[in-house]
Amino acid sequence: MTDLPYTTPLQFIGLALALVAGWLLGLASSNAGRRWRERYEAERDAHQALREELATANTRIRDLEAANSRLERTIADRRPATPVADPAPTKRDSAVRSWFYGGTDVLARIRGIDEHRERQLNQLGIQHFRDIEELPRGDELPLEERLGLPHGTIVDERWREQAALLRAGETDEHARRFGHHA
Repeated sequence: MTDLPYTTPLQFIGLALALVAGWLLGLASSNAGRRWRERYEAERDAHQALREELATANTRIRDLEAANSRLERTIADRRPATPVADPAPTKRDSAVRSWFYGGTDVLARIRGIDEHRERQLNQLGIQHFRDIEELPRGDELPLEERLGLPHGTIVDERWREQAALLRAGETDEHARRFGHHA
């Protein structure tokens, strides 16, 4: 009978360890290991770039939210503490609409303000003709930017003058001057 080279459990363990060590050495020295590492590093770098881009975007969002908050506080600070109801509009539809919208004036009667911009103004706390009349000059540009209007629209369209006429109930004069039928 021939002698087998591996007969004891210790010899089999040694053989298994030698095979595993050889396999690991071969894997480490092959090109496949390098390609894996290169792909890993490329993915890691792309992930880091994305995290930096996200951090920049989050910073920009925080800055815009802070600016929005400042604008809302400025507008709220300039509003009278206890709002006084403006005179009722003379047109039936305006009166009905005013009733359903909680006593706010129908700002869309002002040339240059459509219903979409009226909703935006209402969300900013500008709900009465008086609010437009008393809008500080320094708040015009931030408000125009917020509404997506070109710079100078509030002055060019004479929103304050229109608001004063409508608040006073002078709808015929408003229509004559601004060509808008209130």
